[in-house]
Amino acid sequence: MTVQSAPRRASLKRYVPVALVVLAMAAVFATGAHRQVSLETLVRHRMAIDGFIDAHSVAAVAVYMAVYVVVVALSIPGALFLTISGGILFGTLVGGAATVVAATAGATVIFLVARSACGEGLFRRAGPLAHKIAEGFRADAFSYLLFLRLVPAVPFFLVNLAPALVGVKVSTFVAATFIGIIPATVAFSFFGSGLDSVLAAQEKIYRACLASGSTDCHLQFDLSMIVTPRLLAALATLGVIALVPVVVKRLRAKKAGSAHPRASGDPGRLAQGPGFPLARE
Repeated sequence: MTVQSAPRRASLKRYVPVALVVLAMAAVFATGAHRQVSLETLVRHRMAIDGFIDAHSVAAVAVYMAVYVVVVALSIPGALFLTISGGILFGTLVGGAATVVAATAGATVIFLVARSACGEGLFRRAGPLAHKIAEGFRADAFSYLLFLRLVPAVPFFLVNLAPALVGVKVSTFVAATFIGIIPATVAFSFFGSGLDSVLAAQEKIYRACLASGSTDCHLQFDLSMIVTPRLLAALATLGVIALVPVVVKRLRAKKAGSAHPRASGDPGRLAQGPGFPLARE
């Protein structure tokens, strides 16, 4: 009984991190804490935040990064507003760098949790087609992940989970995530660094709304100001470039396959051992 229960206990332990993440997500959404990830929160506490940054700049960046890691690891909506807030508070360079590191760390946390709990088990139960797709993805995992990170068409949290289920290496996941999120992060941080004048005008309206006793006060912030067709086209172009190595690899493999005829079905072909060139016909 002890021998049989030991593997069972070890198997159950794999799900402990998943349970903790689910419980943390449930607590965040049940308490409404996810609503605090917004520009309204930044405006309400701007004076206190600026004072803390002036007195403890390094600690302020560390707190920002810790919040970002939690938001990404728990798949809480609002990472875009956090990225913009990083640009507002710390500028393009510091805010962008802190965001890239924190977003990569948060994504890696949920990737490792999903891989340890579900990856191997799901892969073993998958059918032949799923195995073939997984093997194809792993063969060019870096390029595929880079494409998915550069092109904001697939939700960020899905790109954190899917590679874990097909056995992508941690190093590949981290490298592709880190590099792939840089362009959009820099763009959003740069946008945030120049948003102070816009927020100042909106803040007066927002505070006047709060002073009137209204409970439906929001900043008038239009995402189309930054998520423009030009930006999306630029990110899509970078994504296509990321797939160039995959295309080149496929073309080379196809060319190599057509250049070397198969050994079977050709009585005129000489049998060759390893390391010997094929005889010319």
